Amino acid sequence: MLTCQQLTELMTDYAEGRLGLPDRLRFELHLGLCRDCREYLRQLKLTARTAGLLPAPELPRALEEELQRRFQGWTAKPKT
Repeated sequence: MLTCQQLTELMTDYAEGRLGLPDRLRFELHLGLCRDCREYLRQLKLTARTAGLLPAPELPRALEEELQRRFQGWTAKPKT
């Protein structure tokens, strides 16, 4: 069975539906037995939902133009 620490490391993957079946079953078994981890997951989901309600920050026009200028000629460096 997963420990609480292992469970918290998998929390985001679980909430986003990215756990495979074996890990999801172990995760849900632990949740069924651990009230603290259920509460932690509830808080994580509430935080994500609340953050999704916030308006996107607006960049000052000068900053947006500077970022566009800096990235205009950017390319990934080739691996050596």
